[in-house]
Amino acid sequence: MSAPSRAQSPGTTDAAPAVPSPKIRMTGRQKLVLALLLGAQFMIAVDFSILNVALPVVGEGLGFSLSHLQWIATAFALAAAGFTLLFGRVADLVGRKRLFLGGMVVLGLSSALGGLATSPEVLLAARVLQGLATAAVTPAGLALLTTAFKEGPLRERALGLNGALMSAGFTAGAIFGGLLTDLLSWRWAFFINVPVAALVVSLAPAVITDSRPARRPRLDVPGAVTVTGGLLLLVYGLTRAGESGWTTPTTLAALLAGLAFLLGFWSVEKRAASPLVPVRILKRRSVIWGNTAGLIAFVTETSLVFLLTLYLQEVLGYSPLATGLAFGVLGIGTVIGGAFGGRAVGRYGSRTTIVAGGVIQAVATLSLVALGTSGAWIRLLLVATFIGGIGNMLVIVGFMVTATSGLPDEEQGLATGLATMTQQVGITMGIPVMSAVATARMSALGDTGPEGVLSGVSVAILVDSALVLTGALLAGAFLGPRRAGGGTRR
Repeated sequence: MSAPSRAQSPGTTDAAPAVPSPKIRMTGRQKLVLALLLGAQFMIAVDFSILNVALPVVGEGLGFSLSHLQWIATAFALAAAGFTLLFGRVADLVGRKRLFLGGMVVLGLSSALGGLATSPEVLLAARVLQGLATAAVTPAGLALLTTAFKEGPLRERALGLNGALMSAGFTAGAIFGGLLTDLLSWRWAFFINVPVAALVVSLAPAVITDSRPARRPRLDVPGAVTVTGGLLLLVYGLTRAGESGWTTPTTLAALLAGLAFLLGFWSVEKRAASPLVPVRILKRRSVIWGNTAGLIAFVTETSLVFLLTLYLQEVLGYSPLATGLAFGVLGIGTVIGGAFGGRAVGRYGSRTTIVAGGVIQAVATLSLVALGTSGAWIRLLLVATFIGGIGNMLVIVGFMVTATSGLPDEEQGLATGLATMTQQVGITMGIPVMSAVATARMSALGDTGPEGVLSGVSVAILVDSALVLTGALLAGAFLGPRRAGGGTRR
């Protein structure tokens, strides 16, 4: 069954019931490619969170001051989010396989450097290099994945598994970080990447088939400078907002400068002969609203993990390891959601999948407002995060399919770069935004004890739930229906 014959044009919206057809199965080579690429993406996702529960221990070991401790995470996030779109386009120009392998080599070497670090400066340098490697590997790997599977059921299934493992990896990072720190040392949070990277680099050349456009356009340097500068300033401003507030001069200057750079990027792209991101793509309805839904999904779920970490440790008194293990239930939910997400998109369409997933996540998140100071409330937390994880992953799979569908193979690096940038900016934005909401509530109450933390977390959870529901409704309203004759409103 070819992609055009499907009753649903993937990546956009609802359609008439699918016409029964023989089930398409992956070849042995496709399964091997899928396993290799998903393994790499899972490792990348783990890196986003593996150090979070170990930050105090890392700080003590290397002499970080408490005020500078957050830069261990921020140094990684800045590089990963700021350079993703640029590297997504570079992958189209120099070859996705070449960039993927180069990024994996840098990731392995920088992880070894981080594990051997004896000073804050060396550790931060390693984290920046890890972030740059992530910015290269993630869009290149996702582009290799989408070009290895034609648009249709197999790609939907592959993207569903990819989304599940990416989200599960973020959750697993907290568990692995707690286990490795408690049983061995925080240094193993870095060292664990080295053998995985070596295995991928040794197997990938023989397994993965390269893909690149037949004709290479020139790199849009002004576009690359403006979008990278804009993203770096925006992420930095958001990080500063969570640390020192939204109205401080540094925060406002960074956010305003970031927005100015991004507006400049739009202006540059309209005039560039070989734009980094053609404006026609930025105007596509599937790109705009698919990435909007994805951004909200990542902002809300990663920030919820942060809020519940505060609740578990500051209100219920859980240890970092116990906190990480509690999030294992969320990880199971995301894996289940990812496993069924591709099928849901194929049967019901991206719009219905995104809306249904958003509503499920919003309701599950809203129930957490009822959390109290008794340890018995852990039951509600486990059930709600499990169900919410399923809903969140339905949104993410729908977003990935939507944002990468309807484009030719030569633009898949660009599409996956945009999608990956959305993911990484969302992960970076979530914590400072919701941290600011919770902190504002605690400051208003003048209480930083368990009761004050619980009140701040509850207000932030309410905002989180409302944001999810808003995103789902926007996707339902603006991801247009399929036209008669097989086309889609873009």
